[in-house]
Amino acid sequence: MGTVTFVDETTLGARTATEPLAVPEERLRLRELIARRVALETGPEGYGAALARVLDAFAGNGFLVLVGDRQIEDPEEWVTVGPATEVVFLRLVPLVGG
Repeated sequence: MGTVTFVDETTLGARTATEPLAVPEERLRLRELIARRVALETGPEGYGAALARVLDAFAGNGFLVLVGDRQIEDPEEWVTVGPATEVVFLRLVPLVGG
């Protein structure tokens, strides 16, 4: 069993992290990790709509996901979960005027 710490980060350097979450699977798809993150924040109420919004934002390059030192671009890609895996959600800030 591993643990995942979800970290929100901006291009300006601000970082906030969740408490580590126990994950019994050794490997799971990025989509499932995102779903667990959304579930932590929303609970059962509004989960489906929130997950759809987050996955749309990911598909539209609203944020990047980094697992360790590797960017994951496909929500169907498998992610290995170790004893202390950090999953960074890097929010992209649009340039002024573009």
